[in-house]
Amino acid sequence: MGIQNDMVKFNVGGRIFQTTATTLANAGRDSFFGALFSDNWDLRQQQNQEFFIDRNPDCFAVLLDLLRTGDLYIPSNVPERLLYKEAMFYGLINHVRTAKLGPFDGNRLKLSKSVTGRAPGDGTGIRAGPDGGCCVAHGSMVHVFDWMLEEHPPLNLDYQRVNDIGWVNAENVLISACERLGRGDGGMGLFSSYTGDLRYKFNVVHDNQIKSYTAGALSFSPDCKIFASCKGRSNEYGVGVWDQLTGKQIDFFYESPGWSLGEADKLQWLNGTNCLLVATLFPRKDNCYISLLDFRQKTMVWSWSDIGAPLTVDEKRVRDAIAMEECNSVCVVNEYEDLGFIDLRFSGGSVRWSSRSRLMKGKMSDEPCYPKLALHNGQLFSSMNDCISVFCGPDWVLTSRLRRSYGGSICDFSIGGDRLFALHSEDNVFDIWETPPTPVI
Repeated sequence: MGIQNDMVKFNVGGRIFQTTATTLANAGRDSFFGALFSDNWDLRQQQNQEFFIDRNPDCFAVLLDLLRTGDLYIPSNVPERLLYKEAMFYGLINHVRTAKLGPFDGNRLKLSKSVTGRAPGDGTGIRAGPDGGCCVAHGSMVHVFDWMLEEHPPLNLDYQRVNDIGWVNAENVLISACERLGRGDGGMGLFSSYTGDLRYKFNVVHDNQIKSYTAGALSFSPDCKIFASCKGRSNEYGVGVWDQLTGKQIDFFYESPGWSLGEADKLQWLNGTNCLLVATLFPRKDNCYISLLDFRQKTMVWSWSDIGAPLTVDEKRVRDAIAMEECNSVCVVNEYEDLGFIDLRFSGGSVRWSSRSRLMKGKMSDEPCYPKLALHNGQLFSSMNDCISVFCGPDWVLTSRLRRSYGGSICDFSIGGDRLFALHSEDNVFDIWETPPTPVI
């Protein structure tokens, strides 16, 4: 490839372009240009053949240079959204994303954009999509944005409060919602991220009867299982499991007396141990309950609670938790952003608090938001009031902080698609943080 006999000529919107088969092959088999090649990557064309494409020539020039060099340069006369749409037509959107975004690194993140939502009231949750988009929950509605941050038709749950949202894939969003008394509504629904249509409703079956229930925290496993905390009207308290492909309930882990599963704040699937972390935290409950469930044996293999612990502020106010399998520990955070660690090798151990991570020094803002935790590519993230802190290294030392000047406290954040999304409590504003690409020499 790349010799004179492999030259290819295009007429795009009346403008002539010449390139080589080698350059076009960089687009990949699944692209528009992949159809020009045989299974053996031999170019399919007659001698001196010219391919006509009735598309924008300015965008074509940018994308052709991207295939040649791997670098993305967008001239001032080319609108970015138009370029993205042309890239989707040619099947090059992933090439554009790769060139525009560098490998995710919390210490190199830059504020790319802020988006103001349209829904009234404070936002309650944000989730990053696998393709760089996101969805934002406001009360009973979920607003979906694609990678270009264009809003799709909203997902409307008819005035039922949304508890959690999760991306099954780029085309489908799962929503958990409160039961509405007298209607039997609530539970979980699978929606199209493009049209907003309800595709499937997930049922809880108890004693061979379909029950009305409130679904809470969500999680997913690589083998296409959906986990959700469930709270019914009688004995349906616990964590349900559904098959992602069929939508059928396949298991249910019932809540044992004296513990809390059905009102969990967070679920996290652990690939290494094939267990599910379930955390029910203050202030939803007066006490905090964190456990690991093994669905293969229907046992709780590890647990921790602050019941009986000294009544100190630090012990009583665990606000979020996340399992760190490589460290054999669960990381927790309190309202002063002290990080604490609980050993996963022993049940019922105490929290080892790390004061070196404290940022607030006992000072709370006028409108505080509870801190949230996330773990991504070996970096630990913690939100507190109007900023997000990044911790790295074996001792989880503070290495960076993300903050902007307006929007109020951060009520939720999420990482995915090489972006970090932060949702603020005021004006429904959410920020998009990106890692700049590495310059192409």
